[in-house]
Amino acid sequence: MRSLISILDFSAEEINELVNTARDIADHPESYREKCCHKKLATAFFEPSTRTRLSFEAAMLELGGSVLGFSDANSSSAAKGESMADTAKVLSCYADILAIRHPREGAPYVAANNATVPVINAGDGGHNHPTQTLTDILTISREMGRLENLTIGLCGDLKHGRTVHSLVEAMARYEGVKFVLISPPELKIPGFIRFNVLERDGIPYEEVSSLDEAMPKLDVLYMTRIQRERFDCVETYERLKDTYILNVEKMAHAKKQMCVLHPLPRVNEISVAVDSDPRAAYFRQVLNGKYVRMALILKLLGEAERNPVRQTIDISGYLRDRTCTNPKCICQVEQELPHLAKLTDPRANIYRCIYCEHKV
Repeated sequence: MRSLISILDFSAEEINELVNTARDIADHPESYREKCCHKKLATAFFEPSTRTRLSFEAAMLELGGSVLGFSDANSSSAAKGESMADTAKVLSCYADILAIRHPREGAPYVAANNATVPVINAGDGGHNHPTQTLTDILTISREMGRLENLTIGLCGDLKHGRTVHSLVEAMARYEGVKFVLISPPELKIPGFIRFNVLERDGIPYEEVSSLDEAMPKLDVLYMTRIQRERFDCVETYERLKDTYILNVEKMAHAKKQMCVLHPLPRVNEISVAVDSDPRAAYFRQVLNGKYVRMALILKLLGEAERNPVRQTIDISGYLRDRTCTNPKCICQVEQELPHLAKLTDPRANIYRCIYCEHKV
């Protein structure tokens, strides 16, 4: 039995398989209407969500299954102090598969280590969002007709943007992909992505602060909002929130064959006037999210039926004497979780927290 916590849990071949299944679901939905008959999905959302939660629910319902769960941490036993490990064990008694969104980085990892059914990370803090990445990859594939030889611009909050982190990790495995990282200095992409993915694997990238400068060279523009909920300082958010606004004038400098993606919700970083541009793919992207989550649910439930034993994680090589200081890590609020660190860069002797991947 497997879970999906990071996009790196799946190989490029498995991602391609999911994309192909999702394409077939989009073309032949009637063939999938009873695939999950008598199966139940639990959606445990400790953080607000519209698209992710409802697309998971729509996906399971269109596969013939049923859905239970909650959309507010205050309506769960977490409000009484229940740990993530205990929540996962309880939910496993009621459902065949779990989708978990949590503001604490590493929470779905803890859940997967304690659940007796597959767990899907539906977003953990500013860390990972693998199902959004599968949505993005399916959208790029359908819009551009390929996943190779693309220049991908990522614009906005690259520091806290979990969708950005997961997308870089996934697309870096495709041949000929280049990244243009567009952000103010305060919101640059974090070290665990820059060093562990881009520089380690020799992926070409450049960091710029000007969207205007980047536009003509892009095949894909991935816009993100400046996320108010990720800022500890309101003044910093107010100063940065309108740094990038994509409008019709900027789109005039883009390639004729390109696409604009956005994980949504948008605030004002994309003008509504852009919506009518055929290159604006963000609402088609929403629909793709349902199809790819249908494919993912089928894959994980199928694997669980063939092998119901939970994969055990070997922690024998992890260090126990490094303390994670990330205030948003799950280990900061669940005191019985051991602080464990894994070696991610032997050359520089860099260790990172196993839950949130911050340097320790």
